[in-house]
Amino acid sequence: MGKFSRLGNDLYTGRKSIDFVGRKWLWYAISGVIVLLAVLGLSVKGLDMGIEFVGGAEYKVRVAPGEATQDLADQVRSSVADTGIPAAQQPIVTTSGSGSSNSIIVQVKPVTTAESKQIIGVITDETGTTQADIQTTDIGPSWGKEIAKRSAIGLVVFLVLVVLFIWAYFREWKMSVAALVALAHDIVITIGVYALSGFEVTPATVTGLLTILGFSLYDTVVVFDKVRENTKNLRESRLSYSEAANLAVNQTLVRSINTSIVALIPVAAILYVGAVQLGASTLKDLALALFVGMIAGVYSSIFIATPLVVQLKANETAVQQAERRAVQRRKQLEADRYAAVPVFSDDMPVQDEPGEDDDLEDAPVSGGPAVVREPRPTEAMGRGRIAPTPTRPVQESPSAGRQQPTRQPKSKRGRK
Repeated sequence: MGKFSRLGNDLYTGRKSIDFVGRKWLWYAISGVIVLLAVLGLSVKGLDMGIEFVGGAEYKVRVAPGEATQDLADQVRSSVADTGIPAAQQPIVTTSGSGSSNSIIVQVKPVTTAESKQIIGVITDETGTTQADIQTTDIGPSWGKEIAKRSAIGLVVFLVLVVLFIWAYFREWKMSVAALVALAHDIVITIGVYALSGFEVTPATVTGLLTILGFSLYDTVVVFDKVRENTKNLRESRLSYSEAANLAVNQTLVRSINTSIVALIPVAAILYVGAVQLGASTLKDLALALFVGMIAGVYSSIFIATPLVVQLKANETAVQQAERRAVQRRKQLEADRYAAVPVFSDDMPVQDEPGEDDDLEDAPVSGGPAVVREPRPTEAMGRGRIAPTPTRPVQESPSAGRQQPTRQPKSKRGRK
């Protein structure tokens, strides 16, 4: 962790830098390939909509008191899924009631009359009941359509509020456009993963999609806020807009990684429990949307949103002037490499005096022999030129003993 902390400090101060903005076409290409795979998955395989959206059949089985346990529900789920009926591959089996009104509820997608009789036979064999104990109900898709309608309305309202918030906070509509592109990027990838994985789309999936919008926006706003801070005074800054924005991404990189890891650990645990241990469960639907969306959100806020903002602002006059000043400054430094010596200021980092670390390196460690190392050459600023080695020792000048002229005050000048 010490090396990771030092890396974060170096990224924040600018000693080390990852060129996120300069390699924007590489990140665009990677995102394009992922989005293309997601779109192909949607067009070829499609989404497996749940019972709440397409309707289906519900079987309510009355069992003896105390027998409506989760173990029995798991056995019924496995038996119904093993029937080979396409509409019953992912049945929803839950327990209901207490006391003498215990029951097990089995929900499947729309089935034919013959398939329904086959499912009822499997349920009676597994639970030890009769057909008289099973109540069959058809579920219409009207509730699912209402959920989809309300979800679409909520999504549109959310996007409108996002645009207004970013425009009002940053006073920059181009940041709003970049944020919307990042959100669309995250949504398409998450839905594509659902299509490719074959997970069923349930109301919990819709909840997860709306949740990752907020997570992705939060991470993007944090990066944008640092970009605004670094580019506030471009005239006084030594960096161009792209360099200042790239520095902002590096400064928030460690924070984004740490936040994502902390958030992904419990989501991954929920995904494992819901998909592996509980089988078909609403937990896995919610956890998959959160897991994929969080990863995509961190990626888009770093690799998509900020480079897109820089690209959109490239034609602004202030940005172009800052770019020309930065180019001219680099040319001056290349012409005179030793002109980059920093001026002393009170907030400069404290470093060891030359020679102090050499004494420590040559000292014996734990009673062992002293390790003698070659003295490190003095490096010049710029491209790393090495100062030439002196050919002879410095000697005292013969004029050192002469009396040096002194400058008299103005009141005594011209007087003899």
